[in-house]
Amino acid sequence: MNLLSPSRSQQASKIPEALAKFLVESNSPRRATEKTNKPCVRSSKTRGKTSSLRELALSKEQELWKTKLAHRPKPFWYPYATLRNLPVLEPLLAGVGLDLLELCRGTYGRVADVGAADGDLAFFLEELGFSVDVVDNEYTNFNKLEGARILKKALNSSVTIHSIDLDSRSHLFTQSYDAVFLLGTLYHLKNPFYILERLALVTRYCLLSTRIARQTADGLPLSKYPVAYLLGPDECNNDSTNFWIFSDEGLKQLLHRTGWSILAYTAIGDTNNSTPGDPNHDERAFCVLKSNAITEISASPNPVPLGEKMGMTTIRWNTASSGDSKVYVSIDGQRESLFARGRQGFATANWIQAGFTYEFRLYDSSHTRLLDKTSVTLAIE
Repeated sequence: MNLLSPSRSQQASKIPEALAKFLVESNSPRRATEKTNKPCVRSSKTRGKTSSLRELALSKEQELWKTKLAHRPKPFWYPYATLRNLPVLEPLLAGVGLDLLELCRGTYGRVADVGAADGDLAFFLEELGFSVDVVDNEYTNFNKLEGARILKKALNSSVTIHSIDLDSRSHLFTQSYDAVFLLGTLYHLKNPFYILERLALVTRYCLLSTRIARQTADGLPLSKYPVAYLLGPDECNNDSTNFWIFSDEGLKQLLHRTGWSILAYTAIGDTNNSTPGDPNHDERAFCVLKSNAITEISASPNPVPLGEKMGMTTIRWNTASSGDSKVYVSIDGQRESLFARGRQGFATANWIQAGFTYEFRLYDSSHTRLLDKTSVTLAIE
């Protein structure tokens, strides 16, 4: 894990060895005869070649270790492979028709890695063209964030590093993000409810992983109850910065209560007999979340594929306030007309034609304040 007690840091991990083995084996390369629909991405250092996100992540991991060892011996660095979260997240997203990199592209132009360890994920995302903030607490970070700062300098990186105590409730997330990565951090927080609620106000998407448990150490079932287990100071990895381990239902309830919709969810590790503290019965939940507290309007698909006569797209909107809202549409900048209304919802536009631009505008109930807008066009074959 990335937020660690200085005296216990060697014993904690973002991905324990047993889970790391699972990740490597479960995402091993397919045989040449098997077909794959994995998307390819282009890195600024691949000289025109394209690779899967998994391949790029593993390559970046090796590259970063070379840079790390050129500056400090191995025991100095956070020892666990944070980039191996990506081979779990990528197919999880693909299973619901989403793309990891597309989620990170949006109007804010920035993503954040919260609880970033040495910043491996942040530097990887930067290489793919994103502006990234590292957010971690230097007092509990594995090497006091010195590792992230060394890499930033060595890589001539523009990643911004913020040392913030997330439990302090001060100076938290003053900037908005298209996506936030919260991997292996939640159970290191004293008040996970507050942090998730706060994040829902500043980011559209959150990619989260955390430890969960199906039973207590003595076999008391937890799975079907929305509960959290408070660890003793030495109960999990002998690390006093481990606090709350949620049941599966408890985590889902927490996410719902703090303003999130779960777009995709999976669990890895011991998915039958997991416990809060035993390293041999470790289970991790991975979630792709969308905020319900962000005011926005979107269209999908966009551009709209051509139908037999006209194209069709679905307009979705959400208003963070409790009041009503209205959606208007303007064609090529002409006078707008009412399209739909309601605090949140979706509606189909099945009359999209080639050669026109349709701007859908989300207003407050009085039609005096523009909250968000999106432009829709027909795809050109």
